[in-house]
Amino acid sequence: MSEQETPPRSGRRGTLLLGLAVAAGGLPLGLLWWLLAPTVPLRMTDDGAVLIEAQPEQFIAADGWFVLLGLSFGALAAVAAWTFGSRRRGTAQLMAVTVGAFAAGLVAWWLGRQIGLDAYERLLDSAAVGSEFGKPADLRSADARLLWGFLPMVGGDVLAPGLGAAVAYTLLAGWSRHETLRPHEEPEPDPPWPAADPSVASGPHPDQGSGHGAERRAGLRPRLFRRR
Repeated sequence: MSEQETPPRSGRRGTLLLGLAVAAGGLPLGLLWWLLAPTVPLRMTDDGAVLIEAQPEQFIAADGWFVLLGLSFGALAAVAAWTFGSRRRGTAQLMAVTVGAFAAGLVAWWLGRQIGLDAYERLLDSAAVGSEFGKPADLRSADARLLWGFLPMVGGDVLAPGLGAAVAYTLLAGWSRHETLRPHEEPEPDPPWPAADPSVASGPHPDQGSGHGAERRAGLRPRLFRRR
């Protein structure tokens, strides 16, 4: 990547706005995940709500949908930043997209599991025995907590958007034909060699120096006999 890593003040502002914009993309991502991820069917019993199936597939489906959508979201965010921010390509842009995508994963997880959560908790308290209802989608392979009480620690499926962004941006940088990654910083190409003169390259014309050849070029035919 380019060594010109320190952007000016306007560049830092643009990098920060890029990260915030990508993080805000977690809102539609979470909404889409909530629409696609299935709810887990439950049945109310005297002992509380229990799973209708011993090993419901909905848990795996919810995690799978989140990973698929998260990777796609991260890759699209990286491609958009690379395409529309070509003048800011580099490590700073990579960090902004990746960190923003990680934040988008947290936002999407929070929003997707919050939709319908209040109604679900009310059903847990008031549903009649024998009634069936669904548990809102959630991630089983996700973790977000404070380590030692102050250090945030995130793991699991929620990291998928950031992973997709980092991999996609790195591939774009690796396949770029620009040494500095930024097309406007590329040096001017060297001028091509001047074209050779075809008359010099091909040598003298076969008829050059010949009287008959000169007459042919002049549009005349040689005379075999002269009039007296």
